[in-house]
Amino acid sequence: MTTTTSSDEQGQGYFPRWKLKTSGVILPEERLSWGQTVISGLQHCVAMSGSTIIAPLLMGFDPNVAVLFSGIGTLIFFVIVAARVPSYLGSSFAFIAVVIAATGYAGQGPNPNISVALGGIVGAGVLYGVIALIVMWSGVGWVERLMPPAVTGAVVAAIGLNLAPVAVKAVSANAFETWIGLATVLMIGVLAVAAPGLWRRLPIILGAIGGYLLYLLFANGLGFGKPIDFAQLAAAPWIGLPHFTTPTFQADAIFLIAPVAVILVAENLGHIKAVGAMTGRSLDAYLGRALFADSLATIVAACGGGTGVTTYAENIGVMAATKVYSTLLFAFAATGSILLGFSPKFGALILSIPGPVIGGLSIVLFGLIAAMAGRIWVENKVDFANPANLITVAVALTAGAGDLTLKFGAFTIGGIGTATFGAIILYKILTSPLARRAE
Repeated sequence: MTTTTSSDEQGQGYFPRWKLKTSGVILPEERLSWGQTVISGLQHCVAMSGSTIIAPLLMGFDPNVAVLFSGIGTLIFFVIVAARVPSYLGSSFAFIAVVIAATGYAGQGPNPNISVALGGIVGAGVLYGVIALIVMWSGVGWVERLMPPAVTGAVVAAIGLNLAPVAVKAVSANAFETWIGLATVLMIGVLAVAAPGLWRRLPIILGAIGGYLLYLLFANGLGFGKPIDFAQLAAAPWIGLPHFTTPTFQADAIFLIAPVAVILVAENLGHIKAVGAMTGRSLDAYLGRALFADSLATIVAACGGGTGVTTYAENIGVMAATKVYSTLLFAFAATGSILLGFSPKFGALILSIPGPVIGGLSIVLFGLIAAMAGRIWVENKVDFANPANLITVAVALTAGAGDLTLKFGAFTIGGIGTATFGAIILYKILTSPLARRAE
């Protein structure tokens, strides 16, 4: 087996030396001051926490376990890619529909069949790993032919648009919650463009704090909304073990859940292309490693009761907003998540964040995901005068945004999967020799 090693890696050793830089764009092999690195790493913890906790809740998993394994998975990723690819691994939403279908989860409380779901997630991780090994062996060319920039951009945009209703619903319960969500969005925007110095690099965490305090003032203080209940937060211990669960392997659940691996490949490819576009450098040499690291992290997480993981677009959104791509941030973020995974107090604190505040954060972050597709298309000079590109993107965006769901017996593909497979298949049909002969 052969893998590609960059000249940068050869010159510096396996890990970068992280040269200090305190202004401008911070590249993956550079770092901020140690204090700013710790704080920026915390911001990435905040960015991932909403989805990394929401996804397991929707499947009946323990959110503290999910946070713990997101940190472990991120460290696995950090080591395998030699700290050359800035990324955080958090709970994947691609598993939600198939896990619910495989376990018959009712939607509230712990999932009684979680071990069955974990077996299926391990199966997805194994299939994912096989694909990764093929990429590491044969190179990334066949993946690029399968998913060229027009397709990867469409998948990235579809993911952001598919998640958009989740963000909007979180701020739509009533007028008060809508205004809180919009105020959170505004605070993030103002901080990102007008805050002085270091504060400009922390719009997400400061926006979350600002939205929390604003909600606390108007709901708990002035009675305009449902007050934040601090009873669970007060009762939760500072340190405690998460509730680990081991997988049970059932063929039908594995058959149902394992194909999610294909969606994870597309997500990871799209995310790496997006980060490459933002940093102005190709990260293709690390794609095989990134896929393998993600597959291994998914298997490890599922063996202990965690959700399947994926490279997180939310954290890519933070990088897009802050222009800080230092991989060192993610080592600190991962370590923090591992420690927080052993703190029930942290889980209770996160769960106390009001829905409209999380909704406001999600509006910004999910929107940044969709917007990154534009950068992929521009950087790769995708020709939208070409009907094959235009129609592929149009159909994928509509399928993703509308959450077009396809059912094949017991097998269900949600909007992200439909957009992903649809874009790949439609593009191949529209660019096939038969289609070209018909021109």
